[in-house]
Amino acid sequence: MSQTDLEIVVDDPTAPEENSSSVTSSGTVEIIVCLLLLALAATLGYDNWRSGASWDSTGPEPGYFPFYLSLILGGGSLYGLIAALVARRGAADTFVTRAQARRVMAVFVPTLLFCVVTQFFGLYVASFLLIAGFMRAIGKIALWKSLLTAFLFTAIMFVTFDIAFDVIMPKGPLEAAFGY
Repeated sequence: MSQTDLEIVVDDPTAPEENSSSVTSSGTVEIIVCLLLLALAATLGYDNWRSGASWDSTGPEPGYFPFYLSLILGGGSLYGLIAALVARRGAADTFVTRAQARRVMAVFVPTLLFCVVTQFFGLYVASFLLIAGFMRAIGKIALWKSLLTAFLFTAIMFVTFDIAFDVIMPKGPLEAAFGY
């Protein structure tokens, strides 16, 4: 066997299990997305029709172009819905497994909490907590390294945006305590 015939296989220890059960199929997700887009198109179409979707003596009314864009969106959504319903008769492909959904939620939930914490404690405290939490929980990095990295990043972000460029960022009680 020559050296070129050797294959190196590296397994990802964090990869989801192969035998994880399916949460939903691709067809179901396609149908739900098409229905949501169709509802959005109907809402936008109605609102733009209400605000004026025709041409008057001075030119197009405010809802003219958005109304026709909503018609295009609705037509595309209907096409996608029909295509998904016709394709549903075939074999159902897995969209996401339980293990994959768990991994997505491990990132989505902290990010959602970051948005909520930003409203009450400001961007910098929320960023510190998010970075340190991700490094510790997902990256399995030592606590002191996680805290130090989060602190340095947040401090650099504060100096860059608030001091150097004077950009208005969401602040909380900690920044108020320091006079910012």
